[in-house]
Amino acid sequence: MPSSNREKFKSRRAFNLYLATLVLAPGNVLSQTQNSTTIRFGLTPVFLNDDVQLLLVIKNYLEIATGYTIELTTRRTYQEITSLLVSGQLDAAWICGYPFVKFENELEILAVPEWNGKPLYQSYLITKFDREASRLSDLRGDIHAFSDPDSNSGYLVTTALLQENGLSADTFFKKTLFTYSHRNVIRAVASGLVQSGSVDGYVWEVMREIDPGLVAGTKIVKKSDWFGFPPIAVIKRFGQTQQANALKRALLSSSETEAGRAMLDYLRLTGFVDANPTLFDSVKRNIDRLGGLL
Repeated sequence: MPSSNREKFKSRRAFNLYLATLVLAPGNVLSQTQNSTTIRFGLTPVFLNDDVQLLLVIKNYLEIATGYTIELTTRRTYQEITSLLVSGQLDAAWICGYPFVKFENELEILAVPEWNGKPLYQSYLITKFDREASRLSDLRGDIHAFSDPDSNSGYLVTTALLQENGLSADTFFKKTLFTYSHRNVIRAVASGLVQSGSVDGYVWEVMREIDPGLVAGTKIVKKSDWFGFPPIAVIKRFGQTQQANALKRALLSSSETEAGRAMLDYLRLTGFVDANPTLFDSVKRNIDRLGGLL
């Protein structure tokens, strides 16, 4: 195993052990929220969360629909939000399918967004718009941007694809880096900071609508198979609380009210649906395929 992957694996093991101590600790902070009038909702860089107006639209709708005060929490990395959620310091969070599968024993799905009428999305491999590259092999030797080490579309999919072809990111690419935002992957490729990148297809398509000048500097080299859209998850012990039930109702009925439709329009989503964890079996297969490399 390359040294960089060994270090990633060690750090992930340490992170998982840290979460376990938080979850099992006596007097866990979760018990303090059962009668709260606030829902603590976390957002990762899984979508366009650097848009302040979008955060206000989400907060406005969820407060109207649930009757609770919504306390939004954002962080730079997926690990930070996952840690807060699994330790009970958040009541719910919009996370990625990758961390959901990793912590499936501790988490349950509250709702899954629908994009273009389906709870699915793809990962895109992208490069500079004027480059003659049309397949994965054309990206060999690139400086390549991933979004986050816990992102399915922005890391896991490409890593698994390389592994299927007997390759690894450490040897296939000249260098890799994490931008900690799908939007920043697009920026890095468009500006020439990197030669290629792995990005959430939903984010790329939405950015093509709202910032066409930026996305025009990139092109799609390859689209992945379809995966379950990043879910809204809660810790299992919180799943049957009044807050969780109110939040679920608000999400599932979001297309039925003006405020809900405003939120969906901003997100370019068609709604939220109830979903079974099997929706993320394809993510689980990639994790199993890579095994100790993660």
